[in-house]
Amino acid sequence: MVLIHGHPFDRSMWRPQVEHFREAGWRIVVPDLRGYGQSTVVPGTTAFETFARDIIGLLDHLGLDRVALGGLSMGGQIVMELYRLFPHRVRALVLADTFAAAETEAGKTTRRAVADRLLRDGMDPYAAEVLAKMVTPRNIQALPAVAAHVLTMMRATPPEGAAAALRGRAERPDYVEMLPRVMVPTLVVVGSEDEFTPVADAQLIADRIPNATLAVIDGAGHMPNLERPTQFNTALAHFLDALPTGPATV
Repeated sequence: MVLIHGHPFDRSMWRPQVEHFREAGWRIVVPDLRGYGQSTVVPGTTAFETFARDIIGLLDHLGLDRVALGGLSMGGQIVMELYRLFPHRVRALVLADTFAAAETEAGKTTRRAVADRLLRDGMDPYAAEVLAKMVTPRNIQALPAVAAHVLTMMRATPPEGAAAALRGRAERPDYVEMLPRVMVPTLVVVGSEDEFTPVADAQLIADRIPNATLAVIDGAGHMPNLERPTQFNTALAHFLDALPTGPATV
């Protein structure tokens, strides 16, 4: 199983899933995307196709043919891009707190403006501003370690890498028309209180993909895998257990 982090995070956002599913016998691959975490920072614009080809290169390096592939937020959109380009490499999809539509013109302007702001001001002001949308305000108070982890990831992200991804994200294709052609088992997950990608966005994806399963994680915002790891892992485990073959072949 390969899990792709969102923006502006790194592979450590999947720590609860790595610990749980490795113990259950799965091989878990959690890369840092280009420009994030410990990966190489390439300024400019990073297209989603570039991210997808990076992941395919990693799978080739590891000798992995077909994988269960999941991603959260921007990571979910990169997963859809990879499936668009390389459907034969995917045996199952997990799309968490993401949306399939292309960016609006207003959205493109906003993403480019945020990219410029990150380069100008660094990550700290942005991280402080969006924390309460990444994690619900209630969970910031109730789960201070989770809030601190999310804030640390955002602050540690290289501004050049985050800006390049935002510019690429502004130009991503529309995946909505592709969804009915998804021919692998798919789990769609969303936090019930997600402001960035509300339940309606997840419902649209689940409705369009044949036989997709929708799991709404109560009491979570944009990062249910960290805010409610037990519930998230339970939903993911039920999905994985129902796949045609067991974890040993993944």
